[in-house]
Amino acid sequence: MFVTLIRTVILYIFAIVSIRIMGKRQIGELQPSDLVVTLLISQIISIPIQDTDIPLVNTIIPILLLVGFEILTSVFNMKSIKFRSFMQGNPVVIINDGVLNQKLLKELRFTIDDLLESLRQKDVFDISQVQYAIVETNGQLSVLLKPEHDTVTRDDLNLQPEPQGYKCPVIIDGKIVTQDFCICNTNKKKIEKITKKEKLETKEILLLTVDAAGNHTIIRKDNQ
Repeated sequence: MFVTLIRTVILYIFAIVSIRIMGKRQIGELQPSDLVVTLLISQIISIPIQDTDIPLVNTIIPILLLVGFEILTSVFNMKSIKFRSFMQGNPVVIINDGVLNQKLLKELRFTIDDLLESLRQKDVFDISQVQYAIVETNGQLSVLLKPEHDTVTRDDLNLQPEPQGYKCPVIIDGKIVTQDFCICNTNKKKIEKITKKEKLETKEILLLTVDAAGNHTIIRKDNQ
């Protein structure tokens, strides 16, 4: 029992030092190569903790190799754009000048729910306010709002900002979503009225959002 305790402490400290040497980020910000190395290190360390018959050196050497490989990969990333692009990928612009690129969204296997969640994490609750949205190589979403929705501009002009209502997604990918009806004071009849006014069928709509005041935003599905 004492041997297991000592081995666990040693491996724990060694793992922390190894990760610190790599000098990387939080889990959500890891590049693919960083994540692979982190997962491998955790798996390698767990084996000798469970099996005390395995010499510690059989664990330490593979971890040192992985750390060395990660440092070498980082050097190549700094030296070569092509190598960095191969290892990490490239940022992808999915909203360009206010227009959602549905083809890229599908290639990234992003659902509308994924996109809306990422926007909400950026304090953006209305997709129509977005000028540019970029999926970074680590999967995070970067957002640039349209100038008229920049709160700094309102402050500069000393204007009292109007309250913004939450725009609920009520049609996603051609299907009606009812879970937020009560929040946005809407129902199926009101949605049908909007689609009729826009001369669209439900199946033709990628996203329809509505707020409590009745304001709505529609993104049609691509014909392709």
